[in-house]
Amino acid sequence: MTRAQIAAKISEATGLSKKETEIVVEGFITCVIDSLKNNETIEIRGFGTFKNNIKDPREARNPKTGEKVMLKKRYIPHFKVSKEFKKVVQENLEIK
Repeated sequence: MTRAQIAAKISEATGLSKKETEIVVEGFITCVIDSLKNNETIEIRGFGTFKNNIKDPREARNPKTGEKVMLKKRYIPHFKVSKEFKKVVQENLEIK
């Protein structure tokens, strides 16, 4: 599902125009990105949590040349699904 499809679906459900809904969806995505850039956690109860996982510095290898390189400390954006979310998906996708 694309951003436009999500906006269209929300627009149908809420009665807002597609343009207004696209602005809201874009605003949400921007808010998540900005918060993660500031190393903040976003928790949406019943949905999940957006946060950064920290990867410590380590030595790695360039697979093309075999050369060893030192990787710096990195922040990896991560989304953890809530238990309620997992339960709903699992119940609706079980093979019967």
